[in-house]
Amino acid sequence: MKNDSTLFDVLSPDGFSIHPSDVYESKREAKRAIKEWIKRYERQGYYSSMDHGHIPLNKIHEYLQIIEL
Repeated sequence: MKNDSTLFDVLSPDGFSIHPSDVYESKREAKRAIKEWIKRYERQGYYSSMDHGHIPLNKIHEYLQIIEL
């Protein structure tokens, strides 16, 4: 059984947190945060990664990581 104080973070394709200070109390919350984060890139249609080049938004989930803190 998981500890109630378990927190999660979401790492971008470049390995940085998608938010400078937010962490999430569940994977469900983290997934909601990912949806909001992706909206920031909708106008350009892709995420530009230093390591992976232009990542289409429909593939971005393959590059994101939800990690337990």
